[in-house]
Amino acid sequence: MPDDRPLRSPPPIEGSTEGWEAELEELRQRILLAEQLGGPERVARQHQGGRLTVRERIGRLLDQGSFHEIGAIAGKAHYDAQSRAIQSFIPANCVFGRGTVDGRPVVIAGDDFTLRGGSADASIKGKPKMSEEIAALYRMPIIRLIEGSGGGGSVKTIETTGRANLPGGLIETTSFDLIANQMSLVPVVALGLGSVAGLGAARLAASHYSVMVKGIAAVFVAGPPVVERLGEPRTKQELGGWEIQLGCGAVDHAVETEDDAFDATRRFLSYLPSSVHDLPPRRRSWDDPSRREEALISAVPRAKRQPYHMRRIIESVVDKGSFFEMGQLFGRPIITGFARLDGWPVAVMAGDPLYHGGAWTADACAKIVRFVDMAQTFHLPVVHLVDCPASRSGSLRSEAV
Repeated sequence: MPDDRPLRSPPPIEGSTEGWEAELEELRQRILLAEQLGGPERVARQHQGGRLTVRERIGRLLDQGSFHEIGAIAGKAHYDAQSRAIQSFIPANCVFGRGTVDGRPVVIAGDDFTLRGGSADASIKGKPKMSEEIAALYRMPIIRLIEGSGGGGSVKTIETTGRANLPGGLIETTSFDLIANQMSLVPVVALGLGSVAGLGAARLAASHYSVMVKGIAAVFVAGPPVVERLGEPRTKQELGGWEIQLGCGAVDHAVETEDDAFDATRRFLSYLPSSVHDLPPRRRSWDDPSRREEALISAVPRAKRQPYHMRRIIESVVDKGSFFEMGQLFGRPIITGFARLDGWPVAVMAGDPLYHGGAWTADACAKIVRFVDMAQTFHLPVVHLVDCPASRSGSLRSEAV
């Protein structure tokens, strides 16, 4: 039989007259203290070095007012022995959460260099790990703002775990398996915004698109003090500056300012779906698909040994202003980048006769494999403008046989 008697509130707990206001006030205090990062002195030092703080970076990159932080109160608090009131709070040095870029939901995670130099040893790595998990679970692109080491076997790790991360414990201790698997699930953008060392450098390289800021970013396995002990004194820029990293293919692009890096991030993501479960978004074209470029009739010279500018041809073929090149200083016989045709995103490859006549060097082959793999992962058609003398020599060899 159903019970039709009216529901009654439970009786009050005897002797209890207080609610949860004290606990809620402490949480509010933690959040206010977390927003101060490493304190005014360290924030000022960050600005003096020409760098934004992690919260300033997030605010400038995401759509205004869209950031929803996760785990802001994670950290270590100190309390008054008598009143038990919170006196100070040291937040975890990773700030992450959800937000939007041009209206699209993304996950963003940034290192806070004002606290422990951005190092994520011991249990601090839990927040970056959660950001990777959320991006994979909810099929959202992830943006990593990297400045620091990101952990990697320091003395603190050895003290807390009894061993270094490497060798023998990478997956269990750093969750780098999540970072690697992410490449097959969602678009990954990584920005080098200061000194990036150790596993921080690995997190930068393990991305679909990586950017460094000239003059302030440097990427290396171990910094100049370690290298100097090996008898090779080097400055940060000599060891891992943008010219070094772009030339060897570890990083895709370098820009003048942090705001330029944020602009490049937005543009890169505009060509890709949110995950492998979606299709790339079409943007209604501002260009007439029937447009004819008269200059194309003479773009390729009749003299076979005369080089020409392939990028001019690309710009003439695709929607005007839509070509977004990646990896320009690595594997230079091949040009790679995104573009649009009648508003549809495509992956563009083109031989560049200005470098080795367009012949595929080892670096060019590595660049092509990575680029075509990304295009296949995210369902982008490939447009290939072919000028590769190797194919011609191959046909000559076939005719000779």
